[in-house]
Amino acid sequence: MNNKDFYKNLGQKIKELRTKRNLTQDELAEKAGIHNKYQGKIERAEKRPSVETLFKLAKALEVRVSDFFDFDVL
Repeated sequence: MNNKDFYKNLGQKIKELRTKRNLTQDELAEKAGIHNKYQGKIERAEKRPSVETLFKLAKALEVRVSDFFDFDVL
């Protein structure tokens, strides 16, 4: 898996967890204390979130950071 695929999978996983909780990107961004446009860019793999941002998102989604990496790696 290359970097591009990794961040695409990461963004898709965050989106999946967000939609399971019936949150919009704006709502998640507000809960996590990040900018809503940044949230969208993370989900579209246009930005690479820092570890700090991943912790904020995990807390807002009430999941473990490791849950973001629960995808198949080839």
